[in-house]
Amino acid sequence: MAQEEIFVIGHVNPDTDSICSAIAYARLRQLQGLESVRPARAGNLNRQTEFILQELAVPQPQLLADVVPRIRDVLSDQPPVSIAADAPLSRALELFHLHNIRLLPVVDERQRPLGMLYLKKVSERFLVPSQERELRRVYASPASICRCLKATALHAVDADRLEDLNLYVAAMSAPTFADKMHNQDMRRMVLIAADRSEILRVAVENGVRVLVVVGSLPVPEEILELARRQQVTVLSTAFDTATSTWLTRLATPVGALAQTEFASLRPQDRIEQLRAALLHSDVPGAAVLNDDGSLLAVVTKSNLLQPSRRKLILVDHNELGQAVAGADKVEILEIIDHHRLGSLQTEKPIRFINQPLGSTCTLVATLYQQAALTPEPAIAGLMLAGLLSDTVLLKSPTATAIDRDMADWLGRCSGLDPQEFGQRIFSATSAMSAYSSLEQVVLSDFKQFEAGGGRFGIGQVEVVGFHEFHSLKGELAAQLERLRQQRDLALTGLLVTDIVAGDSLLLVSHDSTLPFAMGYPQLEDGLYELKGVLSRKKQLLPHLLKVLAPPV
Repeated sequence: MAQEEIFVIGHVNPDTDSICSAIAYARLRQLQGLESVRPARAGNLNRQTEFILQELAVPQPQLLADVVPRIRDVLSDQPPVSIAADAPLSRALELFHLHNIRLLPVVDERQRPLGMLYLKKVSERFLVPSQERELRRVYASPASICRCLKATALHAVDADRLEDLNLYVAAMSAPTFADKMHNQDMRRMVLIAADRSEILRVAVENGVRVLVVVGSLPVPEEILELARRQQVTVLSTAFDTATSTWLTRLATPVGALAQTEFASLRPQDRIEQLRAALLHSDVPGAAVLNDDGSLLAVVTKSNLLQPSRRKLILVDHNELGQAVAGADKVEILEIIDHHRLGSLQTEKPIRFINQPLGSTCTLVATLYQQAALTPEPAIAGLMLAGLLSDTVLLKSPTATAIDRDMADWLGRCSGLDPQEFGQRIFSATSAMSAYSSLEQVVLSDFKQFEAGGGRFGIGQVEVVGFHEFHSLKGELAAQLERLRQQRDLALTGLLVTDIVAGDSLLLVSHDSTLPFAMGYPQLEDGLYELKGVLSRKKQLLPHLLKVLAPPV
């Protein structure tokens, strides 16, 4: 199986704290010996985060569109076991036994599957008692019989021609044999014999298709000369009669037995597609193909039981509704967060650190201190940026004494002045017109929540003054309504926060049937004034959860 991958990842529509805490915590875990961990992101970076990463010369974390388990996540590192189409069935049985497998891809010279050989089907055909005619039947060529018996061809005729043949053993006297063969079509016969010259002569004179002489016994020259005249193939094998009889039945080339209709998948396909292909089928597995159609691997029902090699450490969130797609289908190892608890459940105990701090970066910084580790200047700068961003330069009500202490410590570790660095961050990224679209203004820091059985979503954007917002509020309101309908939300809103004045405006769009009183001064339809409100999490969200709750 491929090597385990552990991703430290924040929520979808990541803000600065989400990205910076993911990078910083991944680095901490690396320093603590967790080598397979690395940071990731669950969406595009906003302008503020891009500015910070550029300032600190830190590369963007890997983008994960989803972590849904895929076929490639459960593949073995070992090359697949396969067999050429012209190989005898005996070789296939050896491979079945040697590798303890139940299916075997039959491939061409370019390793492209021509069909699939199933052990169960082979067993039903060759081991289950049936009519005598079927037990005698051998579909093979002289060449495949020769390979199967590890024989020497003393004389060969049309050695590669596949034919339906009947298998007989000359375990009788010459007269009895001659009588038995009187009404047989010996041109379609494989005869297993020893060194009884009279039987050999009768068989060759009657044009037996393949004569197998066992035990490496000598074949008289006159018999060979007769075989050349009668166009009879003569093989000499070291095996005894019983073994030769059994192996001859297994001389059929596997290409003739393979089922040409079989399940095939690509490495990027979801595990659920493998489940759908196999759980309601009697076949034990499927082929996994490369882009050129060649065989990459074989997957079976046992692969469905293997855990995904991808594992997650969640930072800055603890609800599946905010997590990267597929988070519910992989193992979550840790959660590092400063938000309210959601409804996420895990199969086994995990490390869960949740503290009422102004930012997740603050929490990660405390973990560096607890581990007696000093972050590199760039990592310290990232944590300082995330802290200052989430606490709005420590002005937010969410800011605590610990946040202020950590800001000072991170400033010393990074060589940055927190106040000056914070002003640069917000000055460079506070203009709404700098966003690529109004949709991006709404979605760049948009989070969804649940209240009273319904769902709502609130975005937040930080500005210096409300003048630009007022010129765009009509278009922003239309964008909020489109988003509400697209996502089937009861309410959508945009919290516009003036980081200098320390106040906010809330623009909302909601279902006309939604009965609630906003509880804030209303400036106009859908627009409310929120004096002293800076924090969506600590000030706005608790208020909305209360007003949107159904009446008791």
